[in-house]
Amino acid sequence: MSDDLKRRIDAIEEGYEFFLAYAAQGLTDDSASKAGEQVRSYLRGFEEALDGLDEAFRGRLLEGGGDGAAKSAVPGGGAGAAGAVDAALDVLRRDAEAARALVRLVAAQPAVSSQLIDNLNASIHVRALLTDVFVLGELVGV
Repeated sequence: MSDDLKRRIDAIEEGYEFFLAYAAQGLTDDSASKAGEQVRSYLRGFEEALDGLDEAFRGRLLEGGGDGAAKSAVPGGGAGAAGAVDAALDVLRRDAEAARALVRLVAAQPAVSSQLIDNLNASIHVRALLTDVFVLGELVGV
């Protein structure tokens, strides 16, 4: 479970970092540069990492594999811990679904400009997803 979760988090973080750099290039489409060739691969990897992300975190939280605060997030780790885990993972699932819808829409376009990627980066859905991943990642020690 740990390797799968780390792979997903890495794909999300690497994709987002690539998108930031791509957005700064001022490209009108993805056909004229090496970065343009890569953008669709990063979009695909980002999208794939989101499918089942909540369940990957659930497994890690329930096995208690994290350090520090993660131990208090597992059922039996305190009053309401199981409910807190479920609620947080529901938020992650919704945020991942929203971000995934936008990533799919961008990837379906015939041309992916820097401006389009910049707007994707600025999306509240992508930012919420990143925040979810950072908080939960800290809890499980990934």
